[in-house]
Amino acid sequence: MITTNPFFSDLAAALDPVDFARQLGFDLDPWQRDLLLSAHKRILLLASRQVGKSVACAILALHHALNNSGSLVLVLSPSLRQSSELFKRITEFYRDVGRPVPAETETALTMRLSNGSRIVSLPGNEQTIRGYSGVSLLLIDEAALVDDNLYRATRPMLAVSDGRLIAMGTPHGRRGWFYSAYTEGDQTWKLYEISAEQCPRISKAFLKEERRALGDHWYEQEYLCKWHESETSLFRSDVIRRAVRDFDELDLDLGLDEGTDEPKSLDYCDDDFDLKLD
Repeated sequence: MITTNPFFSDLAAALDPVDFARQLGFDLDPWQRDLLLSAHKRILLLASRQVGKSVACAILALHHALNNSGSLVLVLSPSLRQSSELFKRITEFYRDVGRPVPAETETALTMRLSNGSRIVSLPGNEQTIRGYSGVSLLLIDEAALVDDNLYRATRPMLAVSDGRLIAMGTPHGRRGWFYSAYTEGDQTWKLYEISAEQCPRISKAFLKEERRALGDHWYEQEYLCKWHESETSLFRSDVIRRAVRDFDELDLDLGLDEGTDEPKSLDYCDDDFDLKLD
C-alpha cells in the first residue's frame, strides 16, 4: 500500500507490526512480539486475564487491514458486548495513529477503509456469520466459550482467501473445540500459553490476593491457564474416557449363536434367581 500520510514516512511501521505497536506507544512482551511477527496460519493463544492478548490481536488486526488492500478482518466473540469491546480497541488504535488510511464507513461494529479493507465485529451467532466469505484474518475471542457448531461454520470462510485464524481465550472446562485443539497435539496449530505470572504488569501481591479470594480452582483457570473440570461436572472427563475405553474393550457375550442373529436357547429355572422383594 502506498500512502503519503506522514505516519508511514517510516516504512518500517508499514512493514513491521512490532514497529507499528511501538509507534502506538507499546513496549511489547516477548510473546506479543513473536505473535505479531508470526506468519503461521493457525494460532491458539491460551492466556490469563489481563496479560495483553486483546492489545496484541487488535494491533495485528489493524495493521493487517491498513497494509492489505481489500482484506476482510472478522472479529468474532460469544456475545455482541465482547466482540464490540475488541472492535472498540481496534478503532481507538486507528485514531491514535492518525487514521493513516481514511475510513469510508465507521460504525459501532464495522469499519470500511478507502483501500477496500473492512473490519467487522460479530457476536457468536451462526445465522449472523454465514453471509461472510473471503475472510483474510479471523479473530475468535473468548474461544473456549464459542460453540462448536459456530466454530465449524467459520472455517469455510477462510477457504478461498487462504486466510488466517487466531483464537484466544482462557480455559473454561475440559470440553469444546478450543480445549480439543489445544490438547490433542494437532501440528497445524501454533500454540501460545501465557500465565499471569509471566506478565510483568501483574504483581505477585495481587496474584496472592486473587488466589485467596477465588480459591485454587478458579485462580488456576483464570490466571494460570489450567484446564479444570467444570465445578458442576458429576464425573471427571478422565473417568468418562476410561469407562468408554474399558467398555469398548469388553468381549461381550450377547447370547447369539455363532454365525446367526438368533438368540441361544436359554434354559433358566426359577432357582437361578433369588429375588427378595420388600
